[in-house]
Amino acid sequence: MTDATPPVATRSRTYDYEVASFDPTAAMRLSGLDYMRALVAGEIGSRPSIGATIGMGIPYDIEPGSVRFDAEPSDFLLNPLGTVHGGFAATVLDSALGVAAHTVLPPAHGYTTAELKVNYTRAILPTTGTLTCTGTVIHAGRRMVTTEARLHGKADGKLYAHGSATLFVMPMGKAA
Repeated sequence: MTDATPPVATRSRTYDYEVASFDPTAAMRLSGLDYMRALVAGEIGSRPSIGATIGMGIPYDIEPGSVRFDAEPSDFLLNPLGTVHGGFAATVLDSALGVAAHTVLPPAHGYTTAELKVNYTRAILPTTGTLTCTGTVIHAGRRMVTTEARLHGKADGKLYAHGSATLFVMPMGKAA
């Protein structure tokens, strides 16, 4: 008796994306909130390419200390168990955590993630549908910002993952 291996379904994926660009002049003169709003409005820079890569939209509801993103899980994100890879949720959470922090920064300051913690509460499938991620600032200091984010199903309201981050705040220096 021989084991018959079922045929593997093969798909192809191509997509367009903008090469992410950073506008240091705008970053030197705009607050983090104003910079993010101008970026989303297409007035400066370009959409970060990670969004197009994983199916994450541009941020919306950008307010001081909070932001939202929508993301679409898909079959090109599957792990060997047939669920969406955890890196998808981690990337969406990290984006919301970072952008929320960015909204409270003064002009001429940037940030970098020092710590990222992700909790997965249920499996994400390609059929889960649109997920909404809300990021919020918990503490904003001169040198450090802490944030939290939640990833919910847009249609079912279920919590799929949540996370927190510690971000270091850094002065950017003088614009060239």
